[in-house]
Amino acid sequence: MTIYKDFIPQRDATVVARLEAAGSVLLGKLQMTEGALSAHHPAIKAPLNPWSAAHWTGVSSSGSGVATAAGLCYASLGSDTLGSIRFPSTMNGLTGLKPTWGRVSRAGVFALADTLDHIGPMARSAADAAAVLGAIAGPDPDDPTALQDAPPDYLAGIDGGARGLRIGIDRALVAACADADMARVTMESAAVFAGLGAELRDIVVPSLDQATRDAVLLCAAETALAHAETYPARAAEYGPVLAGHIEIGRKADGLAIAAIVQRRTVFGGALAALFREIDLLLLPAMNVSAPSLAWMAAAAGNPDLRHARIRFTAPFDFTGSPSLTLPGGVTAEGLPLGFQIVGRHLDEALILRAGHAYQQATAWHARRPPV
Repeated sequence: MTIYKDFIPQRDATVVARLEAAGSVLLGKLQMTEGALSAHHPAIKAPLNPWSAAHWTGVSSSGSGVATAAGLCYASLGSDTLGSIRFPSTMNGLTGLKPTWGRVSRAGVFALADTLDHIGPMARSAADAAAVLGAIAGPDPDDPTALQDAPPDYLAGIDGGARGLRIGIDRALVAACADADMARVTMESAAVFAGLGAELRDIVVPSLDQATRDAVLLCAAETALAHAETYPARAAEYGPVLAGHIEIGRKADGLAIAAIVQRRTVFGGALAALFREIDLLLLPAMNVSAPSLAWMAAAAGNPDLRHARIRFTAPFDFTGSPSLTLPGGVTAEGLPLGFQIVGRHLDEALILRAGHAYQQATAWHARRPPV
């Protein structure tokens, strides 16, 4: 954010300190969108997708996706509030993990929306993501919302395979809400898991549409709270997208927010009930495959297109559910495509194990961009 361009922190974020303690070599900070929302500030030169400079990088953790895909780092960290680890992971051909909400401390991280924000790794493989998560996860006295349970060793059981896992897939949802390429990759990944011995189950996912709308409005209200010290006092320094989002949040009705809180509990309960029948949920990572910058510019400001774009991601920020995005194919132009597997709360070890099994049987994660 340009509003904090002169800000010098006096201490490291917990995730940074933990990576250092684990022996990591920290190379620097990477460019995110303004406020970790959906657009870069007009004064910022946005990162370029190493697969194609004419295509979207994904947001908000765009710099993290670009740097990791280009081989500038082993892995990176991103934040995910409505899809911001999963979008750049998909667009840049990476493996991106959004852990359970609270599994990773947010101390020292500037909030977009406190109850929706997740911090997680972006890497080339599920095994690499597991290694990074093992370093950063766990309770933290500086973040009272961090979960108190000690994390498991995520690498210990990663070779356990996918045999016997019950994987749910809502075929009607995929067909109706994803384009041909994204639907194809999702169904092809299902076939790979079946070949690895997983049991595919046809299920019906609780409606994602209301949860998506609710997550957006709740995010706007929480963003307005996070920026209360500087907005509207310094509104002229904000880019139009973040400013518009904050304005929506400032105008949100209290009864509307209370209704969202109630629906959030109901949707979370319905999803938990589904996970009594399955171990993992298989979904597209996005609704559209490899959108160009021109397409994204034309779609900007269209709430229906935004809703469609985050339908597969925002609901699982709303519930705090862990999700792993994996490379699973390419477009006709050779641009990466991805899918995601969602798990029960605190079941990161299982989704990482499943992701690793998939990557042992495929080579999509081993592709490298031409730049």
